[in-house]
Parts: sequence; C-alpha cells; structure tokens
Amino acid sequence: MNDSDGESEAGEASGKKKRDKKASSKDQKEAENKEKQTKKKGKEQDKKQKTNPAESSSSSSASNSSDEESLSEEELTRLKEQVEEKKKLISTMRNKPWRMVKKLALLREAQAFVEKFEGALGKGKGKKFYAYKMMMAKKWVKFKRDFDNFKTQCIPWEMKIKEVESHFGSSVASYFIFLRWMYGVNLVLFGLIFGLVIIPEILMGIPYGSIPRKTVPRAEQATAMDFSVLWDFEGYIKYSAVFYGYYNNQRTIGWLKYRLPMAYFMVGVSVFGYSLMVVIRSMARNANENTGDGDDNNFTFSWKMFTSWDYLIGNPETADNKFASITTSFKESIVDEQESNKDENIHLRRFLRVLANVLIICCLCGSGYLIYFVVKRSQTFSKMQNIGWYERNEVEIVMSLLGMFCPPLFETIAALEEYHPRIGLKWQLGRIFALFLGNLYTFLLALMDDVNEKLTEEVVIKNITHWTLLSYYNSSAMNDSALTPPPIDPADMPRGPCWETTVGIEFVRLTVSDILVTYVTILVGDFIRACFVRFVNYCWCWDLEAGFPSYAEFDISGNVLGLIFNQGMIWMGSFYAPGLVGINVLRLLTSMYFQCWAVMSSNVPHERVFKASKSNNFYMGLLLLILFLSLLPVAYTIMSLPPSFDCGPFSGKKRMYDVIQETIRQDFPLFIAKIFSYVANPGLIIPAVLLMVLAIYYLNAVAEAYQHANTELKKKMQMQRDEEKNKRNNKATTSSAIQDLDDLLVPSAKSVSQPKPTEENKSDSTRRNSPSGKEGSMARNSNLTSSGRGEMLAPPPCVTITRPPRPSLRTSQHRQSKPGAYQQGPYPGMGRGQPH
Repeated sequence: MNDSDGESEAGEASGKKKRDKKASSKDQKEAENKEKQTKKKGKEQDKKQKTNPAESSSSSSASNSSDEESLSEEELTRLKEQVEEKKKLISTMRNKPWRMVKKLALLREAQAFVEKFEGALGKGKGKKFYAYKMMMAKKWVKFKRDFDNFKTQCIPWEMKIKEVESHFGSSVASYFIFLRWMYGVNLVLFGLIFGLVIIPEILMGIPYGSIPRKTVPRAEQATAMDFSVLWDFEGYIKYSAVFYGYYNNQRTIGWLKYRLPMAYFMVGVSVFGYSLMVVIRSMARNANENTGDGDDNNFTFSWKMFTSWDYLIGNPETADNKFASITTSFKESIVDEQESNKDENIHLRRFLRVLANVLIICCLCGSGYLIYFVVKRSQTFSKMQNIGWYERNEVEIVMSLLGMFCPPLFETIAALEEYHPRIGLKWQLGRIFALFLGNLYTFLLALMDDVNEKLTEEVVIKNITHWTLLSYYNSSAMNDSALTPPPIDPADMPRGPCWETTVGIEFVRLTVSDILVTYVTILVGDFIRACFVRFVNYCWCWDLEAGFPSYAEFDISGNVLGLIFNQGMIWMGSFYAPGLVGINVLRLLTSMYFQCWAVMSSNVPHERVFKASKSNNFYMGLLLLILFLSLLPVAYTIMSLPPSFDCGPFSGKKRMYDVIQETIRQDFPLFIAKIFSYVANPGLIIPAVLLMVLAIYYLNAVAEAYQHANTELKKKMQMQRDEEKNKRNNKATTSSAIQDLDDLLVPSAKSVSQPKPTEENKSDSTRRNSPSGKEGSMARNSNLTSSGRGEMLAPPPCVTITRPPRPSLRTSQHRQSKPGAYQQGPYPGMGRGQPH
C-alpha cells in the first residue's frame, strides 16, 4: 500500500509539472506577441514624428498629462513609499557593508529616482509647489553644510593643530588647543582694557608733559631714551599709558564727561569676572561632552581597525596626516592595554613613590628659599647706585632658570614611580604647579615688604612736596604780590615712589624674561640639538638618535604650567600695568607659530604615546585655581593699602574702592546709596556667603547622585545587551539544528513530497502547517525513503545531529520504541525511516 501510494503521488506530481510547463509556455507566447505589437506601435510613432513633429509633440504632452491624471491614490502612496525608501537608503548608505563601487551605483540610482518622482507626489498645482519646496529644502541643506565648512575653516590654526595631532597624538594637540583658547580670552581682555581705559586717556585726558605724573623727571631725561633704560622699562616707558601712574585722578575727562577712575576700577574687576565666567563655562561644557560620550572601552581595536578611515579624503597630504593619526591612536590604545594588564611589586613601588615625593618636596623648599633670598638682596641693590645688568635683573633670571631646570628634574625623579603616562602627567603638572605657585607667592611676599617700605617713604616725600609748594608760593608772594607766580615745571616737582607702577614694572619684567627664556630654550634645546643630531650622527662614535642626546620630546607639563602661570601674572599685573595684556597677546600669537614650527621640525613623538583625557578640565581646574590665587593679592591691595598720593586714577583717596562710594553719592539718587550701604553691611554678606557654600555643597551632592545613577544605568544596559546577545546566539543554534534535520531529507524525496502549491492543494498546505499535518508529512517522507530504495541510492549528506528527531506518527502506532533508544534509519547516520 505504501508503494502504491508513493507511485500515485509521484504520478500526480509529474502530471502537475506537465500542466505547469504547458501554462508557462502559453504565457511566454502571449508575452512575446505583446512585445511585437508594442514594437510595431513604437515604429509607427517614430514615423509619425518624423513626418509631423508638431502633432507628435502635442500627442506626447497629452499622453503625459493623461498618465499623470491616471495616477491613482494607490499608485501615489506606493510611489511615496518608494521615495521614502530611497531617501532612507541615501541617508544610511555609509553604514552599509558594501563595496564602494556598489555604494556609488546605488547612490546615483536612488538620487536619480528621488529627483524624478519626488514632484509627482502632489496633485495638480501642488506638484509644482511641492517640487519647489523640495528644491529649496535641498538648497538649504547644502547651504548649511557649506556654512559649517566655512565656520570650520574660520577657526584659527585648526589645520595646523590637526597636523600636530596626527603626528604627535592628542596629548600634544591638547596644549595647542589650550593655547588657542587662552589667546581668545586675552584678546577679549585686551579689547576691554584698550577700549575703555587706554584709548579714552590718550584721546580725552591731559596731554603728555602737562602734569608731573606724565613727565619724565629732570634728573632722568638725559638717559630716558637709552636702550638699557628702556629694556628695564624705565625712562619714557615708565611714564606712559602702559603703567598705572600715568592716569590722572580727574573725576571726568573730555567733552563726554567720561569717568575714567570709575572705568579703571570696573575694568579691573571685570577682567577677573569675565575670566572666571569663561573658565567655569568651558569646564561645564567639557563635562557635558565627557558625560555625553558612551563607553568605548569595548572592542577598541576592532572599532579603530574598521571605522577609523575617512573615505571623503581627497588630498594626499590629508591622507598622510590621517594615516599618521590612526597609527598614533593604535599606539595610544596599546599603551593603555599594556598598563591595564601590568603586574608589579606593590611594596617596592610604594617605597619608590614615597622616596620620589620626598626628593621633590626638598626641591620645592630649596627653590622657595632661593627666591626669597634673591628678592631680599635685590632690595639692597636698589638702594645702591651704578649697579650692573645682572644685579638689576637677578630676580627675573633666577625665577626663569628655576622654571626651566626644575621640571626636567621632576620628570627624572618621577621615572621611579612608573605611573601610567596620563596619571604621571597629572602628577608632573601638580608638582610644577606647586613649584611655580611657591615661587610666585614668595616673590609676592618679598615684594610686599618693598611696597611697605615705599609707603613709609611716600609719607616723607608727601610732606616735602607740600612744603616745597608752600614755600614757593609764599616766596613769590613776598617778592611781588601783584603778579601770580609762574607754575613750577612738572619735571622739577618732587615725586613719590608710586608703588603701583613699581609693582607693574616687576610683573612686566617677569613676563618679558619668561618669553625670552622660552624662545631661547626652544632654539637651543630643540632646534640646534636636532640639527646637531641630524648632521653629526654620520661621523660620531655612537648613534646620537638612539642614545644621548637624541631628539627632544615636547614637554607637555612644562609648557602647560608655564602658560598657566604666565596668565596668572597677567591677571595680577593688569591692574597695575594695563599694557601688560597687549604684551601677552603678542606673546601668545608668536608662541603658536613658533612652537608649532619647533614641534614639527625638531621634536619627536613620545616613546609612550598616550591619549589625552576627553576634556581639558584638568588644565581648566589649574587655571581656575591660579585665577583665585591671583585675585587675592589684588583684592588685598584694593581693600587695605592706600593709593599713592601723586600718581594713578585713585590718588587723593584713602582706599581704591572709595571711587565707588563717590560715584554712588554724586551720580545716583539717595535711596540707591542707602540700598548699597545696606548691601555692603557685613551682617548680610556673611549669611550670603554661607548660603552660597551650602548651595555648592547641595549641588555637588546632587551631581554625585546623578553620576552614581548614570553608572548603574550603564551597568543595566550592558546586562540587557548581554542578554539579548545570548538570546540571539540561542536562536542561531536552534535554527541551525532545525536546518540540519531538514538537510537529512534526500533532495529527490523533497522534490516529490513538496509539489508547488496551487489552488487545488491550498487546503492541503494549510493542513500541513498545523502540528498534526507536520507529523503526517514527516511520516510520509519516511515511507517514501523506505519504499523507494531502488530509486534513491544517493549517499546521505554528512551532517551532525544536535538532537534526536521526533518519532513518526505511523511508526508510533505500530511499534513503541524503547525508552532512551533512537530510531534507526535506512542508512548509518540517518535518523528517519522505519525501524528494522
């Protein structure tokens, strides 16, 4: 019976195949006839167009309009879906794992389809409006892209910094980005001071030589233009608008009634306010960028290998830079991986780190004592006459030499600690920060002793000045009372020491000496050293490039800390020397070009290239700290020390901040003065400060809570991702097992037992899709394999069985299988068929 059933089914299948072949042959003949008819019609239309072109054009336009009108709503929706699919394909083309040739071909095809059929989505007059709207949308997107490219090209030194980053890594490039940011901040500060203080005094103030504070004394006029005098910022430079003492104490100047003393005080305060606002804002922005990035620690090398290249690069030089950048990023990741997997002796490492810190503390204490000793000795030199150039500039020379030689010494000592390069950089920055901070505050403490001496000297000179003026006018009145005495020449008036100008000169000298030491160090320590190694290496006893002296590496920590402390000196000295900010702008501008040239021509990348942190918040934190520390001396001088009596915009007042009270009292209504007096009450200031401290503590606690919640969410997302991955793997294994079971069927048996579904056997296919139908089909297939042995002698496929097959329905009715035993097939390795 089984054999007869199999033969009948095979006959039915062969009959159906013949019928299908006949039907397909009829369909092919009908399609060929239609193609012939369309070809004939096309030839006839071509002949008509040749004979009557006007009629053909009118007929074609009519046919087009009829075609457009004949578009039904279903066709429009289908066309709209196709357009959206093409747009989606265009937007996601970069992410497709295809070859570039295929990408370009599909992209051109999709763009052509969108341009052709996008306007057909409207109706009637709406088609033109829709086409116009889409054209304007494309042009707007293109304009935004071009404008973004223009903005990128307008960023100063962007390509130069990218070139440095590609060869030296992100750590060296972070210094130049920080330098560019500092240049922008100083440019704004220079605009404030130059536009609101220097220009009004030059244009509307009393001219040079009219009053003593704007005139060189008679005793100094002979040497006021000598280079040695000008180099020490004496002579005509001392009595110019660069320093504090040049400005007059008139309440209003010029026809605009410009209040220069008030403007000077408010600009000095706004310099610190603007700097504080900018530093905090940049720190907040960097923190947001840092938290916004995902965790890229997974599959680091795979991401770098397969996603690093930019296929839009068309410039060979840019391609070389990109290649160098990818190589450098691989080195950075390799160093990170090595440091994370490194084993170390903990006790020995702790001992070496404690020893290194003790040595560095000894160096810091010695440098502080040396600066204090030199400043004290310079005060004795200032009282002497005919001193040399070294005695006049000893303080600046010693501070510059300490800043030049101590950072390499710290770096040598830090080699004992063997920190990760990024952590070692932070320790190095902190130690150099402590060195510079100690040197700076030692210098300020010694300078304050000099200021106190000048204040006592100023009291004596003030009495002498009053007695001189009184005796002059009294003597002239006694000689001829009818005539007014001629005014005293400003060059002959006795002068006070003007301690504000003295402090400003010291800060300007420090800044200029720091600039010179930095440039000389780059020329001698980098450029001449590189030339020596390059050209003398061929005739030397050992390899100069691999051994001593070799090429220099870029000192990130020393340069960053030098830049930060130079900015701290600018913040402190700008109140006493308004022209100091202009000198710093020129210094930063020349440093960008000079140091970029030195890095690319004379330096080599670090042996252990490491990745900079995702934000420059560490640099910004140091800058914020030095901003606060530079604010303290200026606030002390404003609130505590009396201004000089004969120089500066605050002369004649007890304290510098009295200019605010004077302005409020004379220029504002009475109730505003009362409000300010209440606000300035310490009973309100102290609670306000406490409230601010509590608010900072609360916000810090909230930020820590959010950070903890963020880490927990990251862990949960990672766990969920792992679970989905495991589910996918389980599905893949189960589908492969089912596929293995399906492959056990012989191909010919499949072709016989699975005919093409037609209208007659739709009910049969639905029955087979049910579980019972599936079991029946499996049993039928087993019968076919067992009955048709003579026809199907092909060897069984080599597959691995992952789980036993189900027993067929018919065999389970005839014979119960033993528990734990599998049913045997007709061939070894096949799990289907009737048991023997």
